[in-house]
Amino acid sequence: MSVVGERMTTPAIARQAPPHGLVLKACIFATGLAGIVAEYVMATLASYLLGDAVLQWTLTVSLMLFAMGVGSRISRFVRGSILDAFVAVELLLSVVCAISATLAYFLSGWTTNLAPVVYGLAFAIGLLIGVEIPLATRLNQEFDELRVNISAVLEYDYYGALLGGVLFAFVALPFLGLTYTPIAVGALNLAVAGVLFARHHRVFAWRRVLSVSFAGASVFLIALAVFAKPIVLFGEQRKYRDQVIYEDQTRYQRIVMTRFQEHHWLYLDGHTQFSSFDEERYHEPLVHPAMLASAARRRILILGGGDGLALREVLKHPDVSEVTLVDIDAAMTTLGRTHDVLVALNHDAFVDPRVTVENQDGYAYLRDADTRFWDVILVDLPDPRTIDLARLYGLEFYRLVRRHLSPGGVIVTQATSPFFTRRAFLSVGATMDAARLITASYHNHVPTMGELGWVLGMRGRDDTAPGDDQDRDRFRQRLAGLSFERLGTRFLNRDAMVSMLHFGKGFDDEVDVSDETNFAIFYYYRDGDWVLN
Repeated sequence: MSVVGERMTTPAIARQAPPHGLVLKACIFATGLAGIVAEYVMATLASYLLGDAVLQWTLTVSLMLFAMGVGSRISRFVRGSILDAFVAVELLLSVVCAISATLAYFLSGWTTNLAPVVYGLAFAIGLLIGVEIPLATRLNQEFDELRVNISAVLEYDYYGALLGGVLFAFVALPFLGLTYTPIAVGALNLAVAGVLFARHHRVFAWRRVLSVSFAGASVFLIALAVFAKPIVLFGEQRKYRDQVIYEDQTRYQRIVMTRFQEHHWLYLDGHTQFSSFDEERYHEPLVHPAMLASAARRRILILGGGDGLALREVLKHPDVSEVTLVDIDAAMTTLGRTHDVLVALNHDAFVDPRVTVENQDGYAYLRDADTRFWDVILVDLPDPRTIDLARLYGLEFYRLVRRHLSPGGVIVTQATSPFFTRRAFLSVGATMDAARLITASYHNHVPTMGELGWVLGMRGRDDTAPGDDQDRDRFRQRLAGLSFERLGTRFLNRDAMVSMLHFGKGFDDEVDVSDETNFAIFYYYRDGDWVLN
């Protein structure tokens, strides 16, 4: 690798390239596209596997940008055979990008500490991208003077990044998922290497080594595309104790269903959503106290609940005339409508003509609902373990809900665990109080999920003032007197309701109201009371 070698190689490329180096610029465009998609893949993978999307996107993208800087520094030590080095980097990128998600999912079955794996892969990809761009600039110097060269390389790289972002959001992630999108990125890097290698085959100094490497990378990507799903499924099976019968990576979350004997479990992003063994201990308390406490039960809104189990309970009330279920993930509601296990559990609730499904963000749906009102709003969403989810437990959200409740209407939300995340649970009640709702809290033990809590909030008929302690006491007494017998519930009755309304000591802490300036519930939930006091 001498300076002479570099001088001999680059003019040869120039003689074989079309005017103005259009092939090279097309390759730079393609690598820019592949590079940004690789960054988004790793950031999304980190958020799915490590939790806290905002934190993981921030850390992963920052780490990859730092690695690109390191790679740029390393590129200065390449003194000869620039085209050989560029193609070698593309081949390495094709393999590392393609294997990233499959390897991470596979290893998730063997270790819970995936941070070194995800961050290590992100650093490796960023490092290679950092080497790639300066090499492309040095190759392009034969076609453009310095003033134009740098701007031309960055121009095509950034144009490719724009298209890559659009494709990732609207095509790759929704249709290929997080397993096959990296393989497609790897294939694009491989194609760039292939075009340059085929076009300038005679001028490569490492021709034989690159020929073998190119063939090996091609075989590897084909084999990975064929076996990726079984590999991921094997890793999933290692992670879950029971037999995995369904798994899917959607644009929003990872859905897994397992089976043990005659019972089934549903997991979203690794978190238990329900078990058919005892799901009635969650869904009956979620739905029926709110339905019976409301002044009316005609129009019902469910936010979340794409499995259809809360919907099943709502439809037990004969005076329901319309139900709108809003779940951001169309894959989840489709699963609830079509999968044999869920259809059997939700009693085919989605086919009821009173039911309308909307696949969009619950906050945005309420914000854009104009003058629509509902008698009961059921919030069946995951815990506030991310900032995005914490917005759906905040003051602004509950004020929005209150505006869309009919007088005497009721909202109920699952409110995390009063045992392990006590302050988060209390913050839900305090935040609903601040939104001028008359609140009542209750809890229940669900054997497969632990101690869970709910908070009810009623819109009073007098909107001039928030509810006081007397209003809350009357509301609790009303809940304690509810009768559930005519609903055919499997768990819930009057005695169970009375028991669920009572808490022991330690539930009089002063907590902050959660809003979009402090997201208190997110930090309460994150810190958790995991160590018993």
